[in-house]
Amino acid sequence: MPSRAIVSRALADLFRQLAHADRLRLIEELRQGERDVTTLGQALALPTSRVSQHLALLRAHRLVEERRDGRNHVCRLAQPFLADWILEALPLVDIRTRLEEAEHIDAARALWSAPAPNSSH
Repeated sequence: MPSRAIVSRALADLFRQLAHADRLRLIEELRQGERDVTTLGQALALPTSRVSQHLALLRAHRLVEERRDGRNHVCRLAQPFLADWILEALPLVDIRTRLEEAEHIDAARALWSAPAPNSSH
């Protein structure tokens, strides 16, 4: 199989893993550093069971790593630049043409663009 076809399939698989709003929000939240499942659920107003399911998928595709801290499962991005890469994609989102939603993309950009604290992994 030609190299381009192999790489294209791998990229398509990556995009499938990112193709859910909750998973994108989890990645953005993990940009700030390690978080446990409960903290992620609270920060994103999602049930912990849903957070756990999304994290399991992200772990299976080696986008997120997990460690145990007592009874807690603490997660972090395997490749922290992934959150920055997603931020770079914001100009591709075509919601600016809908004025009622323009402020939402500006708010997300401001929040996601805030400097990530230096955290040790």
